[in-house]
Amino acid sequence: MNTENDRNDRNVNWSGIADQYGTPAYVYDGDGLVENFRELRAALHPGLEIFYSLKANPNRSVYELLRAAGAGAEVSSLAELRTALAVGTSPRDILFLGPGKSTEEIAAAVDARIYGIVCESFGELDLIERCARERGVRQRVLLRINPAYSVTGSRLTMGGRPRQFGIDEAALSAAHDLGSRYQHAHIAGIQVYMGTRILDEEIIVKNTAYVLDLADRVAAATGVPLEVVDIGGGMGVAYFDGEHDLDVTELAKQLNPLLDTFASTHPDTRMIMESGRYLTARFGTYLMRVRYTKESMGERFAVTDGGTHHHMAAVGIGSFVKRNFPIELLAGESDSETPGPWNVTGPLCTPNDTVAKNAQLPPLHRGDLLGVHRSGAYGPTASPVFFLSHGYPAEVVLLGGRSFLARTRDTVDDLLSRQPEHALGSYVQG
Repeated sequence: MNTENDRNDRNVNWSGIADQYGTPAYVYDGDGLVENFRELRAALHPGLEIFYSLKANPNRSVYELLRAAGAGAEVSSLAELRTALAVGTSPRDILFLGPGKSTEEIAAAVDARIYGIVCESFGELDLIERCARERGVRQRVLLRINPAYSVTGSRLTMGGRPRQFGIDEAALSAAHDLGSRYQHAHIAGIQVYMGTRILDEEIIVKNTAYVLDLADRVAAATGVPLEVVDIGGGMGVAYFDGEHDLDVTELAKQLNPLLDTFASTHPDTRMIMESGRYLTARFGTYLMRVRYTKESMGERFAVTDGGTHHHMAAVGIGSFVKRNFPIELLAGESDSETPGPWNVTGPLCTPNDTVAKNAQLPPLHRGDLLGVHRSGAYGPTASPVFFLSHGYPAEVVLLGGRSFLARTRDTVDDLLSRQPEHALGSYVQG
């Protein structure tokens, strides 16, 4: 795996962080987040705006750093919308996506006067029309299209087959009067998301070319103006052996001329790219402490206080063969000894709670600190954090040589306080 773009974290005082904030915890490299965004921003076409997908990591401090560096916000829930607004994001720089938005979420988006709601069905379009009409406003809408074309080279393909996401390309092409049918839902452009975890620059360019051509075809067929085109994203990050990070310089070399041509023929069209995993994944470490070591039938196990309830991605869901995220001994007794195979597991009562299998690590001991790198995206928020009632881990941001608590860990009292003591009243008293 290519890790050339990772920042050197050898100077991080992991023991000090663990002592101060406890384990398990997610630790984010704030300086790396900002530097990475600025590098991407500098490389890509100046007319292409980058919106951060909060679903990848909705921690307020993480997004606050990216917003300050110039990122817009792509949100998919009321909490994410409020996060974006709370840190001072201009409504003009917010998009709301998701296939199952509630009436409350759509109303909140309209009330906040965000730039655009990405609509994923005709039924949703009717609801947006109603919410905007009740408020006497016009709400800009981008139509998410489920394309007939299926991307190759994506770890998760989003188009070219029946999906809950978006409106089928054929259905939109048949809606000839769509641009004039609604008075308060102002259909102003399209959004297409072809796939995720793409590690091939040429595939991203090919997808973008398809989206831009599709935008013109939909506009011609429906009368929808192209005030904005959201080309999606899908830029991947290498996690496993044999994978390589995207070369942003090479991507820009191929992508920028394509965008330049489109911009020259559509000078008033806003161009947007979404990015979540690419902006955050490489700049997070899941920090765990070894509680016990043991041997079972010839294999060595390190049982930690962390686990897949915080880092479900480490399970390797969807893979026939378990592959490990990069994992390292960060602090302990044996960092100079010869590595060997270790199974790193957590505290859950399931054999699936295996963070790493046969990982090459030095001899491990109780109290050692392990770090799962490249864990800045789809960590705790994509994991069953309440399994066995453990709750959410702490989150910490490193910035300018200092550490900051970005989220407090759940305590037992936190978890129990959400369950009313007398929820059943006198019923169970007989």
